Amino acid sequence: MELLTPKQSEVNVIRGRGRPRSEVSRQRILDAALQTLEISGFTCSTTDSIAERAGASKATIYRWWPTKASLLAEALREAVAQEVPFPETGDLATDIELQLQNFISLLNGRLGRAFKAFVGAAQSDPEVAAAFLEEWVKPRRKEAKTVLEHYQQTGRIAPQVDLDLVLDLLYGPLYFRLLSGYGALTPEYARQITCFALNGLAQQQESSVP
Repeated sequence: MELLTPKQSEVNVIRGRGRPRSEVSRQRILDAALQTLEISGFTCSTTDSIAERAGASKATIYRWWPTKASLLAEALREAVAQEVPFPETGDLATDIELQLQNFISLLNGRLGRAFKAFVGAAQSDPEVAAAFLEEWVKPRRKEAKTVLEHYQQTGRIAPQVDLDLVLDLLYGPLYFRLLSGYGALTPEYARQITCFALNGLAQQQESSVP
């Protein structure tokens, strides 16, 4: 049996306890990134300011996130995932309208300005666009699509319906108003989008009946 020296034993103990401390540090950095994003906006947020706020080194940040954009995108996604999960009530109309209402509330709330700045930066910076796609768009669409797939499997949505197109139709108007400033993001707007989407889905459902 191999005997460990006191120093080796100490190293093993430290390693054994390292994961929880690492997770705490990671969450502290994400919290600091979100706070910095809210206060300074995307452009003025820096890795230095995030590291200082989190009490972490830049080396630690870059070990987990390759770019500032990927860090800020993940921080934003985690915050939104807690505040705006995609509902699954058992009623398709309720799920869609609740999700749109919740997303509109988010965009009009404390995170709205930071979110708009991030989306705006993604239009001209390929690095930001890539981070936004990987850390925000894909995970959020996957979550929403999983709920819609359940309704498709149970017959509430016709099998030939392209669920990616449904998501485009639901969220596209919100992004348009967010970025263009044309029209307000209101609960009534969410109800209108839901109504149009459900009418289209109902027609698809009828056309699929032999």
